[in-house]
Amino acid sequence: MSTQTPPPVYGGQAVIEGVMMRGANAFAVAVRNPQGKIILHQEKLNRRIYDSPISRTPFLRGLTMLWDALGLGMKSLLFSAEVAEPQEATDEDAPPPNPADIFKQPAMIGTVLFSLGLSIGLFILLPAFIGGLLVSAQEDNLLSNLVEGVARLVIVIGYIWGIGQISDIKRVFMYHGAEHKTIHAYEAGAELTPESVARFPLAHPRCGTGFLLTVVIISILLFSFLPPMGILLRLLTRLLLIPVIAGIAYEFLRFTARHQDKAFIRAITKPNLALQKLTTREPSFEMLEVAIVAFEAARAADVAQVMATDTAVSPPATEAAV
Repeated sequence: MSTQTPPPVYGGQAVIEGVMMRGANAFAVAVRNPQGKIILHQEKLNRRIYDSPISRTPFLRGLTMLWDALGLGMKSLLFSAEVAEPQEATDEDAPPPNPADIFKQPAMIGTVLFSLGLSIGLFILLPAFIGGLLVSAQEDNLLSNLVEGVARLVIVIGYIWGIGQISDIKRVFMYHGAEHKTIHAYEAGAELTPESVARFPLAHPRCGTGFLLTVVIISILLFSFLPPMGILLRLLTRLLLIPVIAGIAYEFLRFTARHQDKAFIRAITKPNLALQKLTTREPSFEMLEVAIVAFEAARAADVAQVMATDTAVSPPATEAAV
């Protein structure tokens, strides 16, 4: 008698002129090159991450998933940049770059570390500094933390809106919409064709954009329980509490995504869905075609894994940010 387990939960990320999709066993990146051809790369996931005890422990599993998502996202983004870059006519038939090789380049490693440091400074430390500067925690700790939270929210929204005005980023946001629509269509059991997928919504409850808003709200609540402190200690605690906040935010998104059938859950996740209006655009049929190619490749890897093990038991379901 076979044991029934939940099917894999698919997620992904928009990249330059393409989409990355992740399933239970592999991730796939589909990118349209300047000649109009869709270049596909498929790679198995690191099972040591997904099969580890930490990946099944509430409030800790979010850290492993987010760290892996960061690595997959950067690898896919660098791959897409290489594929989407215009090539000389003699290079049209050259094999696509290997994402693993790209990711090992010292310059790329430096870029990733710089980007990560800049994000922490801009979205974590700067709001904390502003909150402590405008309102002393010794005077009113709750108000100081509230100002910090509002500053963080303004910076996040302002940053997303600002980069959304860049033409190249607008296209990435269109591919983001294509990714959401494709996953919506799969989850609804619809046919995966551009015409069918196009009718589905742009927003998705597991979107990483909603994760950012959740982090802001949780940080306001969590920091309010901390005692008044000086600016240096304030900045240090913000850094140390990043894993705690991220773990809580992951569990919140996981829970709300699984209970969208309840009116109360849909109500409290409306702000997350509303924020996605800044990071998604209506995609073209050509963009939907790219997202479908990436999804079907990730899905095919899961089906192949089930057939290879000669059992009806599906791979363990894993949460994926959309």
